[in-house]
Amino acid sequence: MTGRILVTGASGQLGSRIIHHLLATSGVEASAIVAGSRDPAKLADLAGKGVETRRIDFDDAASLTEGFAGIERLLIVSTDALDGAGTRLRQHLAAVAAAKQAGVGRIFYTSMPGADDSLITFAPDHLGTEEAIKASGIAHTIFRNGWYMENLFMALPQALASGQWYSAAGDGKLAHIARDDIARAIAAGLASPSAENVTYTLTGDTARTTDEIAALVSDVTGKPLAVVHVSDAELAQGMEHAGVPAPFIPTLVSFDANTREGKIAMVTDDARTLSGAGLTSLEDFLEASKAALLG
Repeated sequence: MTGRILVTGASGQLGSRIIHHLLATSGVEASAIVAGSRDPAKLADLAGKGVETRRIDFDDAASLTEGFAGIERLLIVSTDALDGAGTRLRQHLAAVAAAKQAGVGRIFYTSMPGADDSLITFAPDHLGTEEAIKASGIAHTIFRNGWYMENLFMALPQALASGQWYSAAGDGKLAHIARDDIARAIAAGLASPSAENVTYTLTGDTARTTDEIAALVSDVTGKPLAVVHVSDAELAQGMEHAGVPAPFIPTLVSFDANTREGKIAMVTDDARTLSGAGLTSLEDFLEASKAALLG
């Protein structure tokens, strides 16, 4: 392999696992990897393995231009700025502009499935970033990451405690995928990139309805779990009564609406093909997570 790889958000859950798989699974030398973070002190473990660390702050243009210098392959891990004020898209656009200025050879980006046809409130951030990357003229690989199995922790522990899972997803299906499986696939794509501009959609092997997931959860935990189907408005009202901060409610409701309308039901082989490895089944994930689910 020639050229250096930079992973932004390297201290985060996804970024750290991608670097782990670059080193341990894809066999990339530590000296070929650069880990970026707003706080490089959080990357001390990687530095100890011989990975270079750099300060990469999406709100500091100078840190981007300097941080991307000498980089052949740049992975922009999408930021977590979901303030509804356009911050996330602005940050991503700044990174794309800095990549062009620094002469980066190829941009990789973590997007979301169906970014161009989604009801999820932050989909325009991803679509706008994809469009900017394509317009930059830089070679690119876009990873449209499916919903993590870990995201089920947002609802399942509370649902199991009450025995009821309130959902507005209807009969819509979703193919959850383990975060580590996504990280392994992305690392493989970084280590051996396509010669063409390409978009991958990384999903699990099986799409399931909320009722089907609930049945699996009940089987694994031995606790009853009934899905209570509600409208978007009823789901939002329940979240408000439960104390969910108001700014987050529309986004959480949009997850279910998007699923109900079949906009995230796709199942692809992209993650398996990229990594060359099998994927974690939802059954195995739930079994391994039993203690956390039951609190």
